[in-house]
Amino acid sequence: MVAYRRYTTVQKSKQIILADLPFQPGQRVEVVVIAEDEPSANRVRELRELFQTTQALPQAQAISEDEIAAEITAYRTGR
Repeated sequence: MVAYRRYTTVQKSKQIILADLPFQPGQRVEVVVIAEDEPSANRVRELRELFQTTQALPQAQAISEDEIAAEITAYRTGR
């Protein structure tokens, strides 16, 4: 099986036109359309902003590295 990937944008007509495909006329192909998730750069940016906001909370300032390590250990051991 030969896979061919092409990124395109759905137009206002709600159609996608694929041209210049690397297949022979009459060759049977399977077409699978998968919508992209939110761009990963946006997710990374939002996650960083969340970390900064969380780490700036007064409650987070009072947590020691030892307490964090103990919490991780407890989570991993199922306690």
